[in-house]
Amino acid sequence: MSELNLILLGPPGSGKGTQGEALQEDLRLPYYATGDILRAAVKDGTQIGKQAKEYMDRGELVPDEVTIGVIGERVENPDASDGFILDGFPRTVPQAEALEDEMNKLGRKMTAAILIEVPQDEIIRRLGGRRTCEQEGHVFHVEFDPPNQEGVCDVDGSPLIVRDDDKPEVIEKRLEQYRTKTAPLVDYYEDRGILQKVNGDEAPDDVADHIRGLLATLRREEEMEM
Repeated sequence: MSELNLILLGPPGSGKGTQGEALQEDLRLPYYATGDILRAAVKDGTQIGKQAKEYMDRGELVPDEVTIGVIGERVENPDASDGFILDGFPRTVPQAEALEDEMNKLGRKMTAAILIEVPQDEIIRRLGGRRTCEQEGHVFHVEFDPPNQEGVCDVDGSPLIVRDDDKPEVIEKRLEQYRTKTAPLVDYYEDRGILQKVNGDEAPDDVADHIRGLLATLRREEEMEM
């Protein structure tokens, strides 16, 4: 396949980060989580990074046009010449349209938007059970990955806490935000013929296998068209 430019979609707690890291290892492609690339642009001191820093220093959301500019910088890097994996952007249809315009300017296009589907009750179970190390941010889960000693980080012995965004009322708010703002992206990418759905209510390795399978199918289809 000439390029693999992928977007990971799904509600919070669907496992996008886990699958993004697996894809990065499998495909040897850069994995861009939006927050990470914004912080990297600020650290690198690029012109757009300096713009982003102004907003971040004020505690404000970075405007779409600045985020798109940062993504454009990353996509133009040589390490992204064979493709990239994007997680956390776009979150809305206007952002998707802006991303599409930026890709058109670069003479490139998205290969697939991979939607990881997980039932809401499972999302709440996953997020509500997370416990985060107060000192270094190590993450545990009361069911799936419990610490050796309840409430204590295995790595550095600091207390484990429930982050604000993992509290029940905040989880519901995050899911509502997803339903109203991000879920319409499903129709957007389906209309463009690049949406691929994966059942995320399985073990992470099984989900990764399904994603590998659908990418292999896309490769075969492209070869047949050549």
